[in-house]
Amino acid sequence: MGWSLQMSNPKPFLTVRIHDTGILPTLCGLCTGYERGEWRDKQLVDHLVEWLPQFSLTASELKTINSGNAVEILRRAAQVVYQSGKFTNRGEFGELLLHAALCQVHNSIPAISKIYYKSAVNETVKGFDAVHVVDSAGELELWLGEAKFYDDIKRAIRDVTKELHTHLETDYLRNEFLLISGKIDDASPHAPTLRKLVEPNTSLDEVFKRACIPVLLTYDSDCIAGHTQCNAAYGAAFEKELRANYQDFVTKLAGKPIPKEVRVHLILVPLKSKTELVEKLDAKLKVWQRI
Repeated sequence: MGWSLQMSNPKPFLTVRIHDTGILPTLCGLCTGYERGEWRDKQLVDHLVEWLPQFSLTASELKTINSGNAVEILRRAAQVVYQSGKFTNRGEFGELLLHAALCQVHNSIPAISKIYYKSAVNETVKGFDAVHVVDSAGELELWLGEAKFYDDIKRAIRDVTKELHTHLETDYLRNEFLLISGKIDDASPHAPTLRKLVEPNTSLDEVFKRACIPVLLTYDSDCIAGHTQCNAAYGAAFEKELRANYQDFVTKLAGKPIPKEVRVHLILVPLKSKTELVEKLDAKLKVWQRI
């Protein structure tokens, strides 16, 4: 049996605690939650591992998954992500979280697997951190994602707003589209339409009408560290913290103007400890690499 990109999505794990589409940029706040007084980092790790095949393999490879080779495929996916002892600041974890968030919240479909096209083991992938598509009322939207897997929200906002400005310059986009066009798998949904959208003869004005920029930022959160359960007090503190960070993002973004047609979607994922989460992710990946 073939592997359907849509049907194969893991069951939702992250709680969408804020999803404000009435503001621009929009704001989405994702919550991991607690279990028996502890922040659910172990469960988050297990959930992200479930996304590994879809994140790191091509559409053609995903179609070959069956009960006989599933373990082998997952092991190879873990190996593709990275093989390094220097994992503390690896950006792949943020890209994996962005991938899961886009599929869960916005029902997106990966257009290409950028991680698959690393030219060498442990080489980070340049350019946008996710290339997804969303079928919106029969119109194909191109979602070009950015992720900052940080422990400091101010630094994450500073770096991503600067990067957004650079990544939306004409020359940068043309080079990125050239790379994307050569990586589109024929087995990917909407492959012909996507190729047409990113080809050199298509005006960027047309692309911008369909372009969305999801921005996922993580950070060590005072709210997460200061609570042990998802009660009313937690919910109020969560919203207050994320709204304040959102306002900081909007202020910084205003200083780095981007094309007005492009829709930006801010996704905030507060953590208790990025360092501890990375250690657990690293340990889990190493287990799968050896299976």
